[in-house]
Amino acid sequence: MKNIIITIDGPAGSGKGEIAKYLSNKWSLRHLDSGIIYRRIAHKLLKNGVSFDDKPNILRILKKEKNLSFRKNKILRKEKISVWASRIAIHKYVRDYVNKFQREFVYKNLRNTGFVIDGRDIGSVVFKEADLKLYIEVNEVNRAKRRYKQLIDAGEKSIYPKILEEIKLRDIKDKCRKNSPLIVPNGAVKIDNNGELKKALSKINRLVTKLS
Repeated sequence: MKNIIITIDGPAGSGKGEIAKYLSNKWSLRHLDSGIIYRRIAHKLLKNGVSFDDKPNILRILKKEKNLSFRKNKILRKEKISVWASRIAIHKYVRDYVNKFQREFVYKNLRNTGFVIDGRDIGSVVFKEADLKLYIEVNEVNRAKRRYKQLIDAGEKSIYPKILEEIKLRDIKDKCRKNSPLIVPNGAVKIDNNGELKKALSKINRLVTKLS
């Protein structure tokens, strides 16, 4: 399916990436995970000893980065990287950089392929013109359980109550931040992903079918 853009927004741990990966495989769409870009930037800051609020040095690093990769890496899934990615995401200049990078990449390649893009402001800010906007809903308890399992399976030490508290704090930050807060985008279809994933995917597939 060519030349279409599907956006998937939702809170941390809602399953956006899993759903986007499924749609990418089923409908031959290119999957972009906006969170990977924030994580790559966070990783570079940590590697270079740059504080998450050191604007001059963050801008210096961003200016050097012309070809950030959307490829996933186990290192980028570490909890420390997640926390730092969340911290730098509140800065308007960081979000502006990431959003511009994504738009340029998509429209440079849209002639040859369609895209499914997930994040927290993709349908509300970055691609308001998307052909289909989805917003994934999952309660914080289920999201914390899933994140805990991910970390344990990845070999990281983790404590469930701490993960739950971090999920709650991240929700507050995402929804209350001044720049691009997490909201349900205009025209987005809400998808309940608290239960079986198959049910959510079935509903989404019906929506995508209407685009073809």
